[in-house]
Amino acid sequence: MIVWLVQGQPRYISQEGRIAFISDIGADMLKPLFVTGASVTGVGFFLCLVIERYLRHSGRLMPHMRTRERVLSTLAVIWAAIGGAGLILLAVFDTARYTTHHRLFLLIFIVGVTFSAIFTIIEYRWISKDFEFARELRIAYLVKAVIASVLIVLAIAFAVALYYATNVGAVLEWVIAFLFTFYVLTYFFDLRQSKGVDRGELHHHRTGSNANVPMSQVS
Repeated sequence: MIVWLVQGQPRYISQEGRIAFISDIGADMLKPLFVTGASVTGVGFFLCLVIERYLRHSGRLMPHMRTRERVLSTLAVIWAAIGGAGLILLAVFDTARYTTHHRLFLLIFIVGVTFSAIFTIIEYRWISKDFEFARELRIAYLVKAVIASVLIVLAIAFAVALYYATNVGAVLEWVIAFLFTFYVLTYFFDLRQSKGVDRGELHHHRTGSNANVPMSQVS
């Protein structure tokens, strides 16, 4: 965005409306940065969920009490991998040279992140029911639910605007990008709860009461 504004809002080869899409700028001189940023974001998003699952399994975060939470967590990781791959590939297959492929991978990215978010939120909700004293869990899934809900609504609006209102679609894409950044950053709040917690400390046989839970995990 900064580059586009500093350059005087030029019109790129793939640009259709007055406002440039992120992919229009990324398909031009900033493609190396676009691919690098998309790769770091896609891999980082996937690793956040993998690490979160490992910390729950090892008892450094509130553990899964039932099979359904482990299934939900696994599905969230799988869809995060799909979404991350879509993000990387949409940057590689830029909109200027591979328009059809770019939009296909954009769809894969959106669908992957959407399902990953849905499964994560449901997982957090079930875990919070088992550990009602852990305020951080309620905050985590509520914040994720709000951001994800807004992102899903905006993604639907973006898909429609992409074909019928190009400038509106470009604005929505920028908004979605910034909100997705905040969604990924919520995992920093989740993962930092493991700080100072020993391996196995939060396994279910030791979480029968608040007295058995580290203060960092209790409201």
